Amino acid sequence: MTRSLNLAVIGAGRIGKLHGENIATRISSARLSAVADVNLAAAREVAERFNVPLATPDYRAALADPSIDAVAICSATNTHAEIILEAAAAGKHVFCEKPIDYDVPRIRRCLEAVAKAGVKLQIGFNRRFDPSFAKARELVAAGQIGQPHVVRITSRDPAPPPLEYLKVSGGIFLDMTIHDFDMVRFLSGSEAEEIYALGDALVDPDIGRAGDVDTAIVTMRLKNGALATIDNSRQAIYGYDQRVEVFGSGGMVSVSNRTPDNHILADASGVHAAKPQYFFLERYQESYIAEVQAFVDCVLRDRPTPVTGENGLAPVLMGLAATKSLKERRPVMLREVAST
Repeated sequence: MTRSLNLAVIGAGRIGKLHGENIATRISSARLSAVADVNLAAAREVAERFNVPLATPDYRAALADPSIDAVAICSATNTHAEIILEAAAAGKHVFCEKPIDYDVPRIRRCLEAVAKAGVKLQIGFNRRFDPSFAKARELVAAGQIGQPHVVRITSRDPAPPPLEYLKVSGGIFLDMTIHDFDMVRFLSGSEAEEIYALGDALVDPDIGRAGDVDTAIVTMRLKNGALATIDNSRQAIYGYDQRVEVFGSGGMVSVSNRTPDNHILADASGVHAAKPQYFFLERYQESYIAEVQAFVDCVLRDRPTPVTGENGLAPVLMGLAATKSLKERRPVMLREVAST
């Protein structure tokens, strides 16, 4: 009989519920064995839905359970590093939602801890597992577009999150753009060298008063010589806008928005099509399954994870550089923040 991986989900909010459901119903080589959340009712809701034996308000109960092989950390960002350190000490493999932390030395301590403990760590940059983005990366890596010259990413949410969330999110570059920073690295196969960011609160003045921006453009120079741009908005009234393009010396590959259906209506008033899918849960449904499946396979087969802790650190450094650039109104070299 093929062995299953016993997983505990820590954090039973929106993303925790999604991972819990996927582990329980869509990944045959995994078993949802525990759900932990400081809100015990939330943990029990998920546990009862999928007949999970342990629901607890204290994640340490899951870490203490010898039958549990790994944890999926889906709790608030400010808890990630602490749980990673404790999970590593308990010998549990770790899947952790982005980001590991906003503090670079703390991230590095986490990477050292998992390496010392000999456990695996995978960071939840799910967009790498989207079939369309993965195909674009495959084509670029195979040289199908020649030498990459320009990477362009558009990433716009349908509506801003609650203001209370934004006040603790770390800012747009560490909360939202962090996914796009990872995609720049993934699609180009290169690291950022220099970043320049512009931004303003054009959607909601309260976001500006809270010290953040809701509209941003980031430009960067990559170490392979390519240039990259990211444009973000917290509010696209037509839906979740997710597009990428990599242009090179021998061609171009692009990925457009997904829509609920492919109909096109042409009439006297114009040509009409469906809006993009509403938000990330719909747009990236496949990728959330695929990333956890990859993590489970790596643990069971003792292989390196596809999104390592170093892959988790790099976009945080890019986010810190962009934040510094916006504040100081100048280009920032990545080496300025990498040494913090």
